Amino acid sequence: STGLIMGDGEAGKRECAQVSSRRWLNLQEYQSKKLMQESGVTVQRFYVADNAPDALQAAKRLGAKEIVLKAQILAGGRGKGVFDSGLKGGVHLTKDPSVVGELANRMLGYSLTTKQTPKEGVKVKTVMVAEALDITRETYFAILMDRACNGPVMVGSPQGGMDIEEVADKTPELIFKEVIDIFEGVRDDQAVRMAANLGFKGPLERQAADQIKRLYDLFLKVDATQVEVNPLGETPEGQVVCFDAKINFDDNAEFRQKAVFALDDMSESDPTETEAAKWDLKYIGLDGNIACFVNGAGLAMATCDIIDLHGGKPANFLDLGGGVKEKQVYEAFKLLTADPKVEAILVNIFGGIVNCAIIANGITKACRELELKVPLVVRLEGGYSTGGATTTTLHPTYTLFDCSTHYHPRALSVLNSIFLSLLFTSPPLLCHMHHFLHFLHLSTFYERSVLFHTGLILSIVFLNSVQ
Repeated sequence: STGLIMGDGEAGKRECAQVSSRRWLNLQEYQSKKLMQESGVTVQRFYVADNAPDALQAAKRLGAKEIVLKAQILAGGRGKGVFDSGLKGGVHLTKDPSVVGELANRMLGYSLTTKQTPKEGVKVKTVMVAEALDITRETYFAILMDRACNGPVMVGSPQGGMDIEEVADKTPELIFKEVIDIFEGVRDDQAVRMAANLGFKGPLERQAADQIKRLYDLFLKVDATQVEVNPLGETPEGQVVCFDAKINFDDNAEFRQKAVFALDDMSESDPTETEAAKWDLKYIGLDGNIACFVNGAGLAMATCDIIDLHGGKPANFLDLGGGVKEKQVYEAFKLLTADPKVEAILVNIFGGIVNCAIIANGITKACRELELKVPLVVRLEGGYSTGGATTTTLHPTYTLFDCSTHYHPRALSVLNSIFLSLLFTSPPLLCHMHHFLHFLHLSTFYERSVLFHTGLILSIVFLNSVQ
């Protein structure tokens, strides 16, 4: 699923620092609040501006007793951030609408640095001008998919505005759950009971029950897998308001949620991760120097662990997934080789969900056209097509190629260790035809601190066993 976060708390009143995944659907706070508004969920009144004069006019139009001005970036911790303009804080409260323009002028076009942004910060292009509301009581409410119930459930607690896991651990009796029938939806008695369990009384109980039903409507409308409101707050004026929320979307519903996914803000995402997403590749950059090229999230994580176990550090997490095509393999190699930190590449493929021949063809194409300059280790295991309707099983198969023009001792020593551990547990090899005999002469391998310098890979031969 993909996720969005809305809300960062109001400076001096409530600080909310939730993390949104950089890999997934990224919507700004005002976009998520608009989605909720469209489903009748009560949120603060707000306007959006991309220049100081518009921000000032928005503040005057609100006519609120107090105004909150929020820089719109995806990272949390805005309230304690610092702008390179010298302004401190990405969230400001004021009772004087006339100062909003000046504050916006010191936000827009400047970079805001928080604990969750890169060191250089993130440039602010938009601000949200909203009505500031006091919160007299905070509760927690969520709708999520529960495998145990084979469908959605409501989860709530009168203890909101804090880590719900901590509440569940210390006071589990304050966690309330209602299973939702997918055919009936949220019944009136369920909504009222949940509102009462959340501690709403009198007219607020009915109001909260209505908000709960509207949140379920939103859950269905946008094909969400989770809608989490923390806090669902109560104001001194007697309003039930959704202050901060997290919404997770079902990726498989993108084809019918085009309007929602079109809102995706990619401007703050890592360019490499954005490019990977275009080719349906799951990529996350890491700090190491050994690139991973793997299919399946579990195997990708295990491969990162193997590298770490042998004293190395992975440069990335890359999951090709199943049904990968040769073009995706080629594009994946382009991404890996474009990273200046990469000193070696480890390919670890399980052919149960992908055709090994497609991977091999993609690798050879990439090595020829991209002029690979770093050592490469390839492990293929599983099935590959032999043409027609037949399929042949490929036993555990390993390859070592050094395509580097200069050596990287740190990365190679790790790959040395990994290769030897694989070699002695699964003897069959997949070798470069020009150096097949060299690979069988293990003494040569032991004597050298680097892999065989073969230049570009010209061809790959599948061998079910080594005689």
